[in-house]
Amino acid sequence: MWLRSLLLLLAAAEPASTLTGPSPPVTVPLLEDRGHAVDLPDTDPRVQRRVTGWAPEQVTVALSASPTSAWVSWITGDFQMGGAVKPLDPGTVGSVVRYGLAADSLVREATGDALVYSQLYPFEGLQNYTSGIIHHVRLQGLEPATKYYYQCGDPAILGATSAVHAFRTMPAVGPRSYPGRIAVVGDLGLTYNTTSTVEHMTSNQPDLILLVGDVSYANLYLTNGTGTDCYSCSFAKSTPIHETYQPRWDYWGRYMEPVTSTTPMMVVEGNHEEEPQAGNRTFVAYSSRFAFPSQESGSFSPFYYSFDVGGIHFVMLAAYADYSKSGEQYRWLEKDLAKVDRSVTPWLVAGWHAPWYSTYKAHYREAECMRVAMEELLYSYGLDIAFTGHVHAYERSNRVFNYTLDPCGAVHISVGDGGNREKMATTHADEPGRCPDPLSTPDPFMGGFCAFNFTSGPAAGRFCWDRQPDYSAYREPSFGHGILEVKNETHALWRWHRNQDMYNGVGDEIYIVREPHRCLINSTRPASISGSRTI
Repeated sequence: MWLRSLLLLLAAAEPASTLTGPSPPVTVPLLEDRGHAVDLPDTDPRVQRRVTGWAPEQVTVALSASPTSAWVSWITGDFQMGGAVKPLDPGTVGSVVRYGLAADSLVREATGDALVYSQLYPFEGLQNYTSGIIHHVRLQGLEPATKYYYQCGDPAILGATSAVHAFRTMPAVGPRSYPGRIAVVGDLGLTYNTTSTVEHMTSNQPDLILLVGDVSYANLYLTNGTGTDCYSCSFAKSTPIHETYQPRWDYWGRYMEPVTSTTPMMVVEGNHEEEPQAGNRTFVAYSSRFAFPSQESGSFSPFYYSFDVGGIHFVMLAAYADYSKSGEQYRWLEKDLAKVDRSVTPWLVAGWHAPWYSTYKAHYREAECMRVAMEELLYSYGLDIAFTGHVHAYERSNRVFNYTLDPCGAVHISVGDGGNREKMATTHADEPGRCPDPLSTPDPFMGGFCAFNFTSGPAAGRFCWDRQPDYSAYREPSFGHGILEVKNETHALWRWHRNQDMYNGVGDEIYIVREPHRCLINSTRPASISGSRTI
């Protein structure tokens, strides 16, 4: 009798599954005021420069398009701030990585490129910035699922090499090969809430980190270092350009180095990376500081690219670059998806910044033009999961396509709850009196208007639902991160962890189950979107 009771208890504890159909909508309200998210000050030892001379700092590992290659990036020399700044010469220090299978046997060597970027403001009284020397080196010929030790810097200069770090390459590409855990986080910033998120995340020992935009929030500051929770509220009417305080990027890189030097991290841009400056230049810090498999994946762009991890094909897309059907990003995406062999990489997972299926009032339907342009293409190739951020709360959808429950649609998961200093999203567009004016919703950077009233379903004739939409499965305003564990060709376990819970606590979890026999004509070609499917 006791055994039967135990088995029933274990069965009851099993996470829900998308295989059983849509989950009933759940809303968890904000139960307590968690106060303002406060940035780490420049006096915090974790953000201060701890090296001298040309010694490397802000060391980061990123993936290439396949598990046999990886990128190592770092910075040498310190940044400069002032009215007139003179950039460092990138050729002053070599870009060298020595690596091997043991810490005392770094027998292989790779060299790469170096650059310096500047953030310049042609207005009196504003401070300009020029970075340290940023190095990017690609390691090739690596064995999958193998731990490599490495040391970066310039061995020809005394004191210009790093300590020995180590990272593990991803599993070999194949349908039965998967990493243990993939952490997904967005809108991190550099607050005390951020540190809680990162500590919780690292306690889950991820093999890979996906950061879906909004990194340092340097653009919440003036060039004199004065910050705010809301730039437009505090400074927009008093500054000639949206300023930034670029040292926040260096603070972020220093704080994150213990994580990023050992765990590969893949980043895609968010709106806070725009950072306009002289000459109408944008996204300069983002595109300079990180390495991307742009050339390897054929995109030749830091804003969108793809890579393989075991049996998963990842596509990182740009919400802040042209996504129209006539644009370069869309044409690249068509070619990239057409090359995916689902018998080799069964899972198709995408990441970008601004969500398509958020029901919070903040940024409601802001990325509608991107959804209208790209959703049908991704659906036709059987997109399984889409990770986004931007909205500072957590939300998971049921399988959805074009605002309609669809067993072959993607599960959309928004994790813009990493901990940045902007306020948390707490209100929903379906609450009485909370539906925003449609004309206020288009993204200010991309422009365009595509968010019309719904023409069918329970919200027909309206811009917002009058209750939590059926496609919204779970939503909660809490800081946290998520962990994806792909178990095999058809089953993946998703868990979302709140910061305020114990390290092993789970706020939301579900098995995401693929049904290729139902949603794909075969393993290598797209499914029909005409409404009929091969079963």
